[in-house]
Amino acid sequence: MGEIADKNQSTRGRHIAFAGWMAFAAIVVVLDQLTKWAVIEWVPRYSLIPINSFLNITHQENAGAAWSFLADASGWQRWFLSALAVAVSFYITVWLWKLSESRQIVLSTGLALVLGGALGDVIDRLRLGHVIDFVQVLFGNWAFPSFNVADSAISVGAALLIIDALFLSKSTQRYEN
Repeated sequence: MGEIADKNQSTRGRHIAFAGWMAFAAIVVVLDQLTKWAVIEWVPRYSLIPINSFLNITHQENAGAAWSFLADASGWQRWFLSALAVAVSFYITVWLWKLSESRQIVLSTGLALVLGGALGDVIDRLRLGHVIDFVQVLFGNWAFPSFNVADSAISVGAALLIIDALFLSKSTQRYEN
C-alpha cells in the first residue's frame, strides 16, 4: 500500500512541476503579447521613442526570423517559421515533461523561456503575418536589430541551456552514474 501512495505522490509532484513550467512559459507569452499590443496601439509604425542614450522604443514589423533573416522572401517563410516553432515547442513540452521528475532547474527554466518565446512569436506570425519588434539598443551610432520580449526570453533561455550543458548537466550525470 505504501508503494502505491509513494507512486501517487510522485505522479502528483511531476504533474505540479510540469504545470509550473507550463505556467512560466504562459507568463512569457502573455507578457510578450501585452507589450506587442501596447506597441501596436500607441507607437506609430517605424517611429522611435528615445528612452535614454542607448535605448529606443520603436514599432517594427519583421516578416523573417532573427535579424530579419528571410524577411525579403516571398511569404513562404511565415509558414515555415511557424511550423518550425510549433515543432520545437512540442519537442520542448515533451522534454519538460520528462524533466519534471528531476531537479534540473536551470535546464527547465531555459526550456520554459524558449518555449514561451517561440509561442509568443508564432502567435504574431499566424495572427499578423509578421513579428512585432520594439526594443532597439544603440551602441554609439550603431543600432542592434530591434527585438521583443519573446526574443529576449529565447536568448536568455538559450544562454541557460548552454550554461546547463557546459557546467551543470554533465556534472550531475557524473555523480548520478
